[in-house]
Amino acid sequence: MNSPGDLARALLRKAADDRYVAEALAKDANAPGWILGFHAEQAVEKALKAVLAHHGVEFPRTHNLAMLLELLRRAALPLPPDGEDLARLIPFGVLARYEDTLGDSELTIEPAWAIDVAARTVGWAQSVVQPDDAGSEDGH
Repeated sequence: MNSPGDLARALLRKAADDRYVAEALAKDANAPGWILGFHAEQAVEKALKAVLAHHGVEFPRTHNLAMLLELLRRAALPLPPDGEDLARLIPFGVLARYEDTLGDSELTIEPAWAIDVAARTVGWAQSVVQPDDAGSEDGH
């Protein structure tokens, strides 16, 4: 990747892929909630990073959505539509993948909310990074 724009577009494509997976999982009643939450979190995380990269704001390698939102605030950039609710996804970014002590029953998510928030956040990022074709490059 040669430029912040290249990085932003690459992150946006990956965010759209994670959103797609979350939507597909939500259609399966047997899909574990933690994995749906993970892909929704990943879609949101990559969308936030795409906007930060687009504006040339450096960000650490992190799954902490609160930190990424704070970087947006510090850069005086607008927050995504569900900005204040995105913290609900934080446990799915790390704990759901790495903590063997957490059982599926301890980490739950409402599938409709998860896919809606992922879709709105990815759409918001697309409108920032690719304003001329915001809805067309979602990879699916």
